[in-house]
Amino acid sequence: MRSALAAVRTEVGKAVVGQDAAVTSLLIALLCQGHVLLEGVPGVAKTLLVRTLAAALKLDTKRVQFTPDLMPGDVTGSLVYDARTAEFSFREGPVFTNLVLADEINRTPPKTQASLLEAMEERQVSVDGTPRPLPDPFLVIATQNPVEYEGTYSLPEAQLDRFLLKLVLPLPERDQEVEVLARHAAGFDPRNLAAAGVTPVADAGILERARAEVARVQVSREVLGYAVDVCRATRFSPSLSLGVSPRGATALLRTARAWAWLSGRSFVTPDDIKALAHPTLRHRVQLRAEAELEGVTAEGVLDTVLASVPVPR
Repeated sequence: MRSALAAVRTEVGKAVVGQDAAVTSLLIALLCQGHVLLEGVPGVAKTLLVRTLAAALKLDTKRVQFTPDLMPGDVTGSLVYDARTAEFSFREGPVFTNLVLADEINRTPPKTQASLLEAMEERQVSVDGTPRPLPDPFLVIATQNPVEYEGTYSLPEAQLDRFLLKLVLPLPERDQEVEVLARHAAGFDPRNLAAAGVTPVADAGILERARAEVARVQVSREVLGYAVDVCRATRFSPSLSLGVSPRGATALLRTARAWAWLSGRSFVTPDDIKALAHPTLRHRVQLRAEAELEGVTAEGVLDTVLASVPVPR
């Protein structure tokens, strides 16, 4: 199972250059049944990354472009009157799939943003009082642009806390960007992944068995205490108005266990906690206004916390 998921990274690399860390993080999210917030400037292959991952895992995927006029029913589905039967029938929305790409989620009003909350937390959609289960696996991958805020609606802290990971996709290095251009010059078409040689190397069954393996990864009491101490330290940071909640601590534990399993170990070490602290916690803290004016960042605060909390031996 571990080798099959390692092969997924290879398959995604046939279409996406320089985003190996993001692919690994998305696999961790699938193993933990969590959701991902992708942040990056336009053109760093966020959409292509999701489509290629779905193709390598033989999963269904749908993309929803979030706009100011998007309604909740456009995402979850709605009741439609059938004149032939004189009855209302439910028409599924794009959320009924394995991988939902919520593109530019901060461009739609809070009412539509909130339509994803039940799907993310309960893995179901309730319409007219009837709950309808979503497929398994189910993963929301939401994107947002970090440089253009005009006409956007910031995600509330409660919804940010529902995302297991926040990944920041960097611009590629020079040699990676040259490789991207070389592939396009050779005829690469991002709309035709089959022509790029991307084939399914794993499926939902492998993911389900891998989740069971991750659940058996051991965590000592000392490492549990270390994860809690890291999260508690954020609550006393003078630069933060909001620290990591207990939900964030459990998320850090889940991601660290998945990372340990992918690394070939049956136990979690403090280094696993450190490795996943930034993507798991960066969106769960809120800077004070005066700290932002001084140039303090969430990344810097987490670095300080990790440097100050004693590591168990």
